[in-house]
Amino acid sequence: MLKVLLAMVLVTGPLASAAADLTRVGFEDGRYYLYAAPPGVAAPPLVVALHGGGGSPEQFARSSGLAETALREGFAIAFPAGTSGRGGPFLVWNARSCCASAVTRGVDDEAFLDRVIADVGQRMQSGGKAFLTGMSNGAMMAQVYAARRPERVAALASVAGVMDISRVRVTKAVPFLHIHGTADDRVPYAGGPGGKLVDEIVFPSVEDLAWAFLRPHGAVARSRNRLDAKRDGTEVIRTEWTSGGRPVGVLLTVEGGGHVWPGSRRARGPGATREIAANAEVLRFFAAWR
Repeated sequence: MLKVLLAMVLVTGPLASAAADLTRVGFEDGRYYLYAAPPGVAAPPLVVALHGGGGSPEQFARSSGLAETALREGFAIAFPAGTSGRGGPFLVWNARSCCASAVTRGVDDEAFLDRVIADVGQRMQSGGKAFLTGMSNGAMMAQVYAARRPERVAALASVAGVMDISRVRVTKAVPFLHIHGTADDRVPYAGGPGGKLVDEIVFPSVEDLAWAFLRPHGAVARSRNRLDAKRDGTEVIRTEWTSGGRPVGVLLTVEGGGHVWPGSRRARGPGATREIAANAEVLRFFAAWR
């Protein structure tokens, strides 16, 4: 069930059913987020999950199933909402190079995420760093926030999105995990012009993104293995960099994988892998930095 708080104080009753028991919190400027906390867990760590371009918090929560998994693992979760230039249901983030009206209008989404994280922390009577994750344009936004607010991010996990590393520099160490398909038709794995809705954007490669987040960690050990247990036309190459016994970087390359959140309700057909589930990978990685 989805509850709603307007101006952060008034519960107005149930709205449309969602994938988990999420509460809607609205700010005075019209922006909002959904959140839930695991029962019986004092000061739970917070996961902030950013929807893709053209999506919404409700859509991402429903299609990914991430809220249920996070709550089961003892994490609180928040799904913030991007903005729409025309006030419609299709929301985007200003990740500097992408996407759409959020970039052209110069929306300060970094300040908005500051506000969301602080507000959830106050409600749960806890503070500390947040864990950030996101899909596509939401992945780019999570990367931008982690690069520019490293002191506020415990770890980053992104899927199928690559920020413009020529515009946003990673200067401090943030543990990162990234999942990306080599057959992604919107944000190409090897870099270059985007496809379909983002054809005006030239993306860096996934490997360049990984090295941008890896360099501040200094000397690390690397391991690599291949997963191909399912007959689904894909396989996963897992590259992991460790330091001090913990993974500081993980790159999951989905050979033949498309522009999807692995394991989600929308991840079906060609380009959808059954080798991994993004929810499990993301929360396992966050647990290492809990």
